[in-house]
Amino acid sequence: VQLVESGGGLVQAGGSLRLSCAASGSTFSINAMGWYRQAPGKQREVVAAITSGGGRTNYADSVKGRFTISRDNAKNTMYLQMNSLKPEDTAVYYCYALSPEYDYWGQGTQVTVSS
Repeated sequence: VQLVESGGGLVQAGGSLRLSCAASGSTFSINAMGWYRQAPGKQREVVAAITSGGGRTNYADSVKGRFTISRDNAKNTMYLQMNSLKPEDTAVYYCYALSPEYDYWGQGTQVTVSS
């Protein structure tokens, strides 16, 4: 399975971005998916996760009410809609996918929120 993120960039505080994660390869093996972020000097943080059918989602407290995760299995794509962005959301965002045998993750996309 290959995962490719897109949609990152520079945005002012209060703005919005939508990240996409396109999956290819043996996508039939994927169960849950999600997003995590890594900021310099900070621990990795899982910000959102979604079950295989999209019926259940989980969010970190730091993004609840601002971020929305979704997936379109027909397009093998997952999304992260990020609203009301804050400077502390600045990080590299990675998508990940879980299968019974392996975990997969993408190369990451930079999100920078200016104050």
